Amino acid sequence: MSSRNPRRWVRRLVVTLIVLGVLLVAADRAAAWAAENRLASMAEQQAARYDLTAQDTSVQIGGFGFLPQVAKEEFSSVTMTMTKPTFSDVPGENLEVKMTGVHVPRAVVTGGDAAVTVDSTDIRLALSPAEVAKLAARGTGLGGLKMEAVGDKLRAKLTLGTFDFDVAVTPTAKNGRVALTVDEISSDVPAAARDLLKARLARGISLPKLPYDATLKEVAVENGNVVLIATAANLKLNT
Repeated sequence: MSSRNPRRWVRRLVVTLIVLGVLLVAADRAAAWAAENRLASMAEQQAARYDLTAQDTSVQIGGFGFLPQVAKEEFSSVTMTMTKPTFSDVPGENLEVKMTGVHVPRAVVTGGDAAVTVDSTDIRLALSPAEVAKLAARGTGLGGLKMEAVGDKLRAKLTLGTFDFDVAVTPTAKNGRVALTVDEISSDVPAAARDLLKARLARGISLPKLPYDATLKEVAVENGNVVLIATAANLKLNT
């Protein structure tokens, strides 16, 4: 009888520890969920100041353990995702804002008024090729310009005079604009027509002011979209 008691006590201890562990994880997750909703609301309010809206906004807090990070008043990372965003009347496909070094006063977590400051912010804004073509047509004067993504390349299609063009172009970031460089044009097209197309596309795309005063760093073609990659410094979210 006495030999069984220690085993029973150990089993009870193990069960108790497991239950406590589950409760702590549940409490951590519940608190994180509430904080994510709070930060999403703050991000939406801040976004409105940059004429940025979206169908849906979600926030995910990264790092190990939510409550320990609350105690330090700093989250290692916070990722905000906006579905179908629109900025300055330009519709996008999605927007991802990854913030690192996010300083969150406890008042924010408990529903009080305080400001969240961010050390660094990386932004990825995906635009459809059709929307990029509209922006490019305004900046280059090439009416009827169409674009589509093929793999990691962007193709431009239009008619100039009697010539139909279907050429690969490379979008790059240049002085806050999206420059469009023609990769290759058939030698069957007269030099004058080739030079005209290259010169017009070289004018690039003048973008509206990017959200959060971000600076354009790179342009990529990914998953059928044109992705604007930008960074912002000293981002501040107010309640």
